[in-house]
Order: sequence, then structure tokens, then C-alpha cells
Amino acid sequence: MDKFFKLKENGTNVKTEVVAGITTFLAMAYIIFVNPNILGLAGMDKGAVMVATCIASALGTLLIGLLSNYPFAQAPGMGLNAFFAFTICGTLGYSWQAGLAAVFISGLVFILITVTGLREKIVIAIPGFLKKAISGGIGLFIAYIGIKNAGFLKFTIDPGNYADFDGTIVANSSPVPAFNFASAGAILAIIGLIITVVLYAYHVKGAFLISIVGTSVIGCIMQFGFGIELGITLPTGFSIASLAPTFGAFLGGFSELFITSQGIFVAIISVVAVLISLTMVDMFDTIGTLVGAAAKGGFLDKDGNLPRAGKALLADAIATSCGAVLGTSTVTTYVESSAGIAAGGKTGLTSVTTSILFLLAIVFSPVLGLVPTAATAPILIIVGVLMMGAIKDIDWHDFEVAVPAFLTVACMPLAYSIADGIAAGFIFYSLIKLFRGKGKEVSPILYVISILFIIRYFIIMM
Repeated sequence: MDKFFKLKENGTNVKTEVVAGITTFLAMAYIIFVNPNILGLAGMDKGAVMVATCIASALGTLLIGLLSNYPFAQAPGMGLNAFFAFTICGTLGYSWQAGLAAVFISGLVFILITVTGLREKIVIAIPGFLKKAISGGIGLFIAYIGIKNAGFLKFTIDPGNYADFDGTIVANSSPVPAFNFASAGAILAIIGLIITVVLYAYHVKGAFLISIVGTSVIGCIMQFGFGIELGITLPTGFSIASLAPTFGAFLGGFSELFITSQGIFVAIISVVAVLISLTMVDMFDTIGTLVGAAAKGGFLDKDGNLPRAGKALLADAIATSCGAVLGTSTVTTYVESSAGIAAGGKTGLTSVTTSILFLLAIVFSPVLGLVPTAATAPILIIVGVLMMGAIKDIDWHDFEVAVPAFLTVACMPLAYSIADGIAAGFIFYSLIKLFRGKGKEVSPILYVISILFIIRYFIIMM
């Protein structure tokens, strides 16, 4: 094991890697429950989606660990599952079977551009400061997710709070109450945050895992001992046989994708639009996460590139097509991988551990109901804080650097999308260089990507 994963060479050991793998799993285990709820809105069987989610996550995570020897984890992407349910199956009117067929095709496209080396060239084409901005932006994004999951923010859509001018909303007197610590979940999250900060400050090994377990125990005591509802559920168990409704269902969606009453040309245009969106979002979610998490783990070389990036990207591509076969939306590398990296994970053994836990979750998934969101939220917040450190090395006095870097960092949490943050950075970096007569300093790859991003936004507006 030491020889295969090069544990000593990477300054780690089995215990540390296992703890890191468990930490990553607990930080992203929410997807096992969230993904079925989202895809269920498209008419999919929730039980089948849950099992498909576990198997696809286990497969993708195992692949990335064995192929690249990095401590990254994969699962159906948040945002991509919403795009599947609300855009592909909702706005565009495709059945979920056709949606899975589109995901399967996009996976094949990912494999093609990965094998040809295009995806790796894209990673190399990204300027060093933008890689740091991506890492910092993902950190802010992760922290924002943690703050939301903790219940610290409470959003309102009450029209009574809106101020309008000639029919246009110009102000909202209560868009986000800054403090919302009245709920039991928020109080538990605060307790968890304190535990996490103290343990991490004292460099306690497995601090994140201890915090999650400790906070979960406190949560169980609060709910079952004092009757304070925290959404914790007791184990019940279920069978793997429930995968049947979605397994291989994508095969029935191909005819719907390419045969419509409006003709083959219109059908192809619609499918291409879907594939561009799936491809762009997944590609840059993955690249952004790999670069950001790798920067946190110290895996980047002196030029800011990730060695063996091609193998990691190939694992992501294969997992997407396999996920479609099983019955779930696009599989991508998770930002929560940073939680395991922060806990000491340095090799693929961390990923293998996380993968095994995803498989075990098929049978014991209800046990995960004992871990409330408030227990994992503090981990995301602290990991976000740690990742934000990457932006300190950006030259904020250089206008050509500062603007695209700022937009990259700011747009990720504001747009709730890693890909949109990267798009903002790429587009404005290219434009600034172009209009200042320094266009040759920008890689042609970035120009092409920027144009594709712009095309994607036009497609979304149509």
C-alpha cells in the first residue's frame, strides 16, 4: 500500500489518509440525500437515484484516487443536477431519460477532449494569478455554502420588503438579515464552529472529523433528549435493488433527443445547446476545483500546474458517463475534497477510503441522517477560510490582474457557480489585455474559451 500510494514519499501514513477520507465523505455526504430530491422533481425514482448517487460517487472517487493518486472525491454536481432537472427536463421539456442520454454523450465528449490532452492544455493556459484567484474564490464559495447550511442567513422574497420605481425594483429593505442565530440549527452550528476552531488551532489530528462526530452527538442529545427538532433521522435501511428504475434508462432517451416534430435540424441545435452547457460547466467546475484544492494541498508545481492532471480529468470524464448509465446527472470533482486535504489527505488512499464509505452508504445511508447539516457546515466555513489564503500572493496593485482576479473571486459565491466565476475572470482578463494592446500575452485557448462562455450565456438567454 505504501509503495502504490507513495505514502512516505508524500509525508503521510495510513491513519492520516483514512481520517482524511472519512472527513471528505462526511463533508459531502449530503449529496446522497439532496441529489434524489432534486432529480426527483424531474420524475425520477428517488430511491433509485440515491443508490445511483452512491455508486457513481464511489466509482468516480475510486478512479481519481487510483489513476491520479490525489485525495479528490467525486459525486453528482450541485448546480449540474439543478440544470438537469429545471432546464433540460423543465424549460426544454425533455424527459429525464433524454436528459441522462445527454449527460452520457457529454461524458463521451469529456473523455475525447481529455484523451487528446485538450483539458490539460486548458489548465496550463490559465495564468498563475487566476489559478490563485480560483482557489480563493472557491474558498469564499465553500464558506458561503457553509454559512448557508449553518442557518446563519435567512433569505426573504416577501414583496412587502421591495421598493420599486416605475415598476422596477430598486431596493429590498430585508434581502438578507445579517444575523439569524435564533434557530436550533444555527446554535448547533455555532457550537460546532467553536469546536472546529479550537481543535484546528491546537493542530489536533482529525480535527474536522472529531468536530463532525462531536457536533452530531450534541445534536442527537438536543433532539432526542430535549425535543429540539434538528432534522436528524434514525436508521431504517433499504435495499440496493431500488437501482432498477434508472439503470440503463438513458438508452430510451436517444430517440427523443434527435427526433422531434420540428425536424432533425432543430433537434440537433437544441441538443448542441444542452451539450455546450453541460460541457462548459462540468469542465470548469472540475478544473476550478482541481486547481483550488491542489493549491491548498500544495500539489501544484513551481509553474502553478497540477502534475498528472490528465489522469484526474480522465477519471472525472469516465465517471460522468458511468453516472448516466446508473441514473444520475453529471459527476464532477467536489470542492469538499478540500476538507479531507485540510485534514491531512495527500494521496489516493484518501479517495479510496471515501469511495468505500459511499458504497457502504448504499446499505447504511439512513445512518447518515444522524449527522445534521449543522455538523458539517462549520467544516466548510473553516476550509473556505484556509483556501482564501491563496489570494494574498495576487498583485492587487496591477489593474490588469486585480480586475479579473476580483471578478473570479466575487462571482463564484454571488452567482453560486464556480464556472461563472471562472468565466468572468477569463473574459475580463482577455478583454483587458486585448484593449491594452497586449493580446498576444493571452493564450489562444483562453480566447476560445471566453468566446464559448459568451455563446453559452446567449444560449441561456434564448
